[in-house]
Amino acid sequence: MSEQVTSERPTARRGLLMALPLIFFAGLATLFWFRLGCGDPSRIPSALIGHPAPQTSLPPVAGLVHEGAAVPGLDPAAFQGAVTILNVWASWCIPCHDEVPLLTQLAQDPRVRVVGINYKDQPDNARRFLGRYGDPFVANGADQNGRASIEWGVYGVPETFVVGRDAHIAYKLIGPITPENLEAELKPEIEKALAAGG
Repeated sequence: MSEQVTSERPTARRGLLMALPLIFFAGLATLFWFRLGCGDPSRIPSALIGHPAPQTSLPPVAGLVHEGAAVPGLDPAAFQGAVTILNVWASWCIPCHDEVPLLTQLAQDPRVRVVGINYKDQPDNARRFLGRYGDPFVANGADQNGRASIEWGVYGVPETFVVGRDAHIAYKLIGPITPENLEAELKPEIEKALAAGG
């Protein structure tokens, strides 16, 4: 009887020792989950808010034409003096398809300019995408190796930035624009940027 009790104790202790790393990891994951706003990736803070927009020039998406004129690439000098909405997108990004009508709606506001960074995409695919869903962009830079997007602090596509007239990043939306966050978050941030001097 005592031999059986003694042999059960080391087995139970061994099981507990093996479970400790798993318990520790689960606790750590839960902590990160709650610190990031219950898993909402749009709540991840951006270190670039309030800082100047990266001075990254990008070539245009090859062969991209809008209303008979070639669409220029991304020129950081164009941020100065205008409130700009910069959207990082790709033809292979499923949520990007859904947000094009909302970007088109924003592009109809003459107080702002909508520009894009086409992320790790093929020019043919990008042109087909914009031909099918519409082209809200007055400029569209091709970031084929992803380096410019890293400079912007992009986690993944789509992401949208509001850049103030002073060429500083005022706001960042991680994930797709939706009708809900367009009204609740993005439009109020655009209005703040428009009201700010610079």
